Amino acid sequence: MRKLIEFKNIVKFFDGQVVLKGVNLNINENEFVTLLGPSGCGKTTLLRILGGFLEQDEGTVIFDGQCIDKVPPYKREINTVFQKYALFPHMNVYENIAFGLRIKKMGNDIIRQKVNRMLSLVNLEGYGKRNVTQLSGGQQQRVAIARALVNEPEVLLLDEPLGALDLKLRKEMQRELKRIQQEVGITFIFVTHDQEEALTMSDKIVVMNAGEIEQIGTPLEIYNEPANAYVARFIGESNIVNGEMKTESLVRFDDRDFECPDYRMHPGETVDVLIRPEDLTIVKPQDGVLRGEVKSVVFKGVHYELMVETRTGVTKTVKMHVVTQHDVNNTSTGEKISANDFYVDSEDLENKEMTDQDFISIANAQAWDDEDRDISLTRVTHNIEKKPGVYSITFGTDKKTEITVKVHVIHPEYVEDARHNIGISALDFFITPDEIRESMAISTDLKTWASAEAWNLQDDSPVDITDVKFDFDPAEISEGSYDITFATQGREYKVETTARLETGDRVGLSFGPNEIHLMRKAVHEI
Repeated sequence: MRKLIEFKNIVKFFDGQVVLKGVNLNINENEFVTLLGPSGCGKTTLLRILGGFLEQDEGTVIFDGQCIDKVPPYKREINTVFQKYALFPHMNVYENIAFGLRIKKMGNDIIRQKVNRMLSLVNLEGYGKRNVTQLSGGQQQRVAIARALVNEPEVLLLDEPLGALDLKLRKEMQRELKRIQQEVGITFIFVTHDQEEALTMSDKIVVMNAGEIEQIGTPLEIYNEPANAYVARFIGESNIVNGEMKTESLVRFDDRDFECPDYRMHPGETVDVLIRPEDLTIVKPQDGVLRGEVKSVVFKGVHYELMVETRTGVTKTVKMHVVTQHDVNNTSTGEKISANDFYVDSEDLENKEMTDQDFISIANAQAWDDEDRDISLTRVTHNIEKKPGVYSITFGTDKKTEITVKVHVIHPEYVEDARHNIGISALDFFITPDEIRESMAISTDLKTWASAEAWNLQDDSPVDITDVKFDFDPAEISEGSYDITFATQGREYKVETTARLETGDRVGLSFGPNEIHLMRKAVHEI
């Protein structure tokens, strides 16, 4: 197949930010190529450079063996269809399509022949006299495509042209675009962030991320053999877990060794393990390669989508002491002040210098006047030592309005899961009913109040606390002590199945070596 377009080391900056980082890409004649990626990845910028609407800062664009860097857009054998079709509202369908031909001063007979052929190609016979404002979105798009193709370009650029259509019409137009491309036999370059569009229409997919190309391949190659976790997550549903190579063809994940004979990784190498949801089979627990509990069931029309937890996260439970705050009222100055008792980690006192502002924040200390205006706390005095015990701390204002509360210095017990290299800690804490009722994000605030954190035992990197369990209604909270449990994410697998199951069912997951796909860690993920 003849090479038609070459992008050579294309670099583009916007406002000092690099949006294309030395892109190299070849596109052949008569290919349907899709540039796929999220917003801001550079795909539209690359398309606009090819169309001549933008000029690259570095690199060269070769078209049919010739450099076109200085060729203006109207002289390039390239036409573009944008998401906003930019049809002429004062012209009917026929004249919109004929516009480019009239600019070229072609004869009326030739124009009529070419326009009618385009109307037939896009299934709009009989619509020539219709005003474009009276057409549906899908029909308007067909007119825009016909207007671009009537000039017989060698390349048609399509910049997310289906984005404004509803789902049913978008699917129909996916099939239509592929049919039109095959019939006219020219190169289509399609830009989208929709994976289904890319898989449905493309001969070749170019997956982009942050101004770089992550992988180039056919839809089947991209789906079945993604280059890395980024591509795997962007194309289709994915279960991706960390693994370690024991030998060249043996990988360990979820505390077990699995054969993967088609891969040749280095022993000791850390890899991403991909198993697609449709490649997992639900079996009896005793028959499964992995065992777990169904955590959720969603009906998708032709199958069920399950989340199966095979490993629970690491948890830490603390006490939340809910106490009514008793404000101190200084009638002589018209000031009020309040603060909570609080817990503090003895290691924090040892390892970092706690400031007065730190103590004010932890105690939720505050002062205000009779008109509810905030007053600064300017005096903090305490007898806190760097060892476990109960101490006093006093907060005060310039006018000597004061409150004294208790500080519980403790040496907390960390929960460590050495097998999965995760540690978690949290502190008991005091809080008022009003503070809980006023919370806009109770789980987030509970983590903050308890100083809850989790980390990797190997390198101390932070680990997300994904679950906060409690059994009270924030709107109806009253005084007392409550258990709060913080947990890291366990291992969950998404499964597509026709089997009908219920939340809480114990199941086994079965898969073979051919369902395990290994990916080297991307450089930015290591």
